[in-house]
Amino acid sequence: MNYKRISLIALLLFCTIIGDSFSQIELPAPSPTATFSQKVGLTDVSINYSRPSKKGRTIFGDLVPYGKLWRTGANSATTLSFSDDVKIAGKDLPAGSYALFTIPGQDEWTIILNKNPNQAGTGSYKESEDALRVIVKSINIPATIETLSIGIEDVKPTSAIIEILWESTIVQIPLEVSVDERIMASIDKAMKISPDTYYSAAIYYRDSGKDLNQALEWMNKAVKIYEAEGRNVFWVYRQKSLLEADMKKYNDAIATAKISLEQATAAGSDDYVKMNSESIEEWSEK
Repeated sequence: MNYKRISLIALLLFCTIIGDSFSQIELPAPSPTATFSQKVGLTDVSINYSRPSKKGRTIFGDLVPYGKLWRTGANSATTLSFSDDVKIAGKDLPAGSYALFTIPGQDEWTIILNKNPNQAGTGSYKESEDALRVIVKSINIPATIETLSIGIEDVKPTSAIIEILWESTIVQIPLEVSVDERIMASIDKAMKISPDTYYSAAIYYRDSGKDLNQALEWMNKAVKIYEAEGRNVFWVYRQKSLLEADMKKYNDAIATAKISLEQATAAGSDDYVKMNSESIEEWSEK
């Protein structure tokens, strides 16, 4: 029996087993990856970055020098993605994905969004590929943030703030999104599809303080189709009466409110019966 050959085979098998075992061991990443998503208005915004921790070190002015380009995270470049065109600190930025670089300073930071999102570190960064550069203030806070955090705060229908927090520094980057233009485009595209579209468009115009004559025209088109379909739409007549009252067409508003009142009574909607009755009384005194 060839013992040397058997021993060699056994050794190879042992090494293979040990190697496979080590390859299956997963250790925590020093700078774990994070993904943050937020809808601002009608725009989807996402952030993908790696999160280094302070670990007792001095960050800004030391580990991250002032006045030098920083990848704003660890490992691969931090990326910001926008589903629609936006404004960053007042400057236009087309929809797409961008690498986020910064130049930290003691009082202000330069924020850079670069057209090449597939970068690691700053080695392949090219200023010629910058899509946007803005300068924002940095703020010292009376607290210590252990792990780098990049998120979106102060979310409103048309704006938000992109925040970078680490150590005792917070940097806030204003973000603006377009809502009105998209809604207007949707109205134009969807018009004539259904009376509900006319109705919704009229409500939006009234609530937004836009052209009330146009809103009334759309409301009348909706009413005409609803009537042709024989539907009881007392809530539509209610909104039409309010629109007419806003236009100070009180006689028309009263007539429309009476239709809403009659249909609401038939539908057993006590709330609308009450609202219409009160409005008719109020407008009769105008």
